[in-house]
Amino acid sequence: MNAEARTDDSAGILLVDDMEDNLIALEAVLGSLNEPLVRARSGEEAMKALLRRRFALVLLDVRMPGMDGFETAANIKRLDQTKDVPIIFLTGTEDSGYAFRGYATGAADYLTKPFDPWVLRAKVSVFLELHRKNQQLERLLARQRADYEEVSKRLGALETELTDPQRTQVRELRQLLERR
Repeated sequence: MNAEARTDDSAGILLVDDMEDNLIALEAVLGSLNEPLVRARSGEEAMKALLRRRFALVLLDVRMPGMDGFETAANIKRLDQTKDVPIIFLTGTEDSGYAFRGYATGAADYLTKPFDPWVLRAKVSVFLELHRKNQQLERLLARQRADYEEVSKRLGALETELTDPQRTQVRELRQLLERR
């Protein structure tokens, strides 16, 4: 699926793994979610993709040549525009130290390979739904801000009109109100 052709409203899932077979497996498991799946074969590629578009979630392999998953996660969490993107670490290592380190770098979850496809799809679905709810909240807040600005502008114009000493009708209305 071409990620660039989709609107910014589509969530998008960034799949980061240096192994082609792992990327194919992730695409097979997540393809039914009908969200853009964007591949990155390294931490560097992942950072470039994250700077180009918004993602609902990053599935990140821990062990990769060059910038490993932990370093990539640390870079993701360091940038203002990407710091809130949830990360699920995927690794073939069952070392509990890796899990601890993953959560310490800001991971939302941690799964070992081979992963249960149903569990992965369920977890990803939860993050996609959270992303959609956050987008709804952002739209509501933007609408509220616009409404507030419009009301403020109208109140300002009304105040200007009411305080204009040259307005005979306003002056008479003010005098009438002061008498009561």
